[in-house]
Amino acid sequence: MAQCERLRSEEEALIRSVFKNYALEHHSEDITKAIAEAEVHTHRAIVVNAMNLFEANMEVGDYFNVYPSEVLSLFDEILQLTAQELSKDGQQRAAERKPLCTLHARISGLPVCPELTRETIPRSKDVGHFLSVTGTVIRTCDTKVLEYQRDYMCAKCRYVFQVNAEFDQFYAFVAPVACPNPERCESHKFSCLSGATEPASCRDYQEIKIQEQVQRLSVGSIPRSMLIALDDDLVDCCKSGDDVTAYGVVCRRWRAFTEGSRCDVELILKANNIEVNNQHAVASVLLDEAHQDAEGFWDAHRDDPLAGRDQILMSFCPQIFGMYVVKLAVVMVMAGGVQRIDSTGGKVRGECHMLLVGDPGTGKSQFLKYAVKVMPRSVLTAGIGSTNAGLTVAAVKDGGDWHLEAGALVLSDGGLCCIDEFNSIKEHDRISIHEAMEQQSISVAKAGMVCKLNTRTTILAATNPKGQYDPSQSLSENVALASPLLSRFDLVLVLLDSRNVEWDRTISSFILEDRGRPGQPGDSSSLWSIDKMKAYFCLIKRLQPQLSQDANRVLTSYYQLQRQSHGRSARTTIRMLESLSRLAEAHAKLMYRETVTIQDAVMAVSVMECSMQGGALLGTMNALLTSFPDDPVQQYRTQCQLLLEGLQLPQLLQKEMDRLSEQAVS
Repeated sequence: MAQCERLRSEEEALIRSVFKNYALEHHSEDITKAIAEAEVHTHRAIVVNAMNLFEANMEVGDYFNVYPSEVLSLFDEILQLTAQELSKDGQQRAAERKPLCTLHARISGLPVCPELTRETIPRSKDVGHFLSVTGTVIRTCDTKVLEYQRDYMCAKCRYVFQVNAEFDQFYAFVAPVACPNPERCESHKFSCLSGATEPASCRDYQEIKIQEQVQRLSVGSIPRSMLIALDDDLVDCCKSGDDVTAYGVVCRRWRAFTEGSRCDVELILKANNIEVNNQHAVASVLLDEAHQDAEGFWDAHRDDPLAGRDQILMSFCPQIFGMYVVKLAVVMVMAGGVQRIDSTGGKVRGECHMLLVGDPGTGKSQFLKYAVKVMPRSVLTAGIGSTNAGLTVAAVKDGGDWHLEAGALVLSDGGLCCIDEFNSIKEHDRISIHEAMEQQSISVAKAGMVCKLNTRTTILAATNPKGQYDPSQSLSENVALASPLLSRFDLVLVLLDSRNVEWDRTISSFILEDRGRPGQPGDSSSLWSIDKMKAYFCLIKRLQPQLSQDANRVLTSYYQLQRQSHGRSARTTIRMLESLSRLAEAHAKLMYRETVTIQDAVMAVSVMECSMQGGALLGTMNALLTSFPDDPVQQYRTQCQLLLEGLQLPQLLQKEMDRLSEQAVS
């Protein structure tokens, strides 16, 4: 095969010349900086853009495609020689026999063509080729110290030679058949000089497992997975749940042969470079641009910020008409609050959790699917097929060793976990997520592995009621969920199909006639694109608004009112006050503010009122039948007056009315 042939001397000379000129022209500062900052026996990466390199000389690109492993070794060798030339103390180090840090050429930016890029797992025909593969990390094995080189000595002629570990045989050391002494000793007995092994002949090694991204699968496909081998500076560069692009050479490897057993051959990608493609990383690159867009948007809505907020709400799940309160609540939950750490080191979570309870056909699953598209590190699962291990973490035995494979809550750490058909999860599996929701961690004691994993995720769940929803019964009885679990949800919205004739006529008109007509919520001319929504939510997640004294008084008064009510539910605990605080901060984030105002507190209380059965201030409300207001400011005036009068806060009410009047005049 062509891949097995060696590079000829003239080809090697061309590669050396081209790559050295490229390194000096594009990466001399990177190399100098790596030498200055690194210590002895450390590994540093020099990221090489393949497009720029191949444009310098197309022949190098052709050789790279045919002999990737050998060309990559040449790149590393040339980088090392270039580093010694650029290093001021290179001669002194050489005299003292102190090696420089080891530099590695990490390839990036491959041309987008089927020969070099894959969105699906490679097959056996790709063995020996350099590819970039995109997927989601579902398992990260422990980091190991790998011995990749040993010294052997011939028992007859005492000739000492080195043997490298064979990657395709799980890094086993295979001694030569005959002594490699040029004098042709041809002895067959060798002894390993284990005492001569130096730390320099060992390296860090780790294996990860990636899975095809579900949104890129063809119809009817089941996502496949692939192992990726990492070494040196690539170790611990990613974690479970990360979306990554892995660059490397597709290889085969097999276990030692035993008589009577089948040969066990598997494909593995020997990584040259790993790029983490999380939306947070993308947002950090485009942070300035997203910040400018947000500033311009809110400057344009300075006179009527609530109208700007409603435009964002209309852009969320536009295929569903109306449901203003539900969209507001879901968007606030996605924005999240601010994590707090008290003086004793205890943490109060900033992520919100929400449960949608509703009759079939009320759009619950649509909200979950759209939220997954908007939020980074999102996982969507259904309760009917979810177990304890699938939600939290599973212990998997692979090659004689036990590894932890991340479940849905761990994969969505730092993002959003959507669980449909929440009541279909078995009761003993449901209990396992109590700790994940409140303490944001999972304690694991499986197969001799005892540890804690982070689950700093927002949970958005949906469930149908148990039979016909009965308003006279408690929420726990209607959905067959225990009170301790319900109390962990910041919001529980009940969507009841009440067969309202006027609402049915409006929905029918929207679906059959008016969809996409200008002025309707489906008007594409005024809606935000999905990419703009992603960028905005990544931007506001970074905000940390602080509660003002006025907002604090509103939230405290409402909490005290709920605690004193005779028919208070099991959800009226101290967690309710924390939920109110998170929701107020979330609304401030949505409005792109650094301070939580009275308006944010009022909106948090309004959403909480819709979440309670029979609100103490706004009364019973079916969130399903709420449409977008024609005049958001006037609606807010009415809500503010009802709530603040009910909470007996006349001074704050007057202060807020004066602010609205000044805003209208300006």
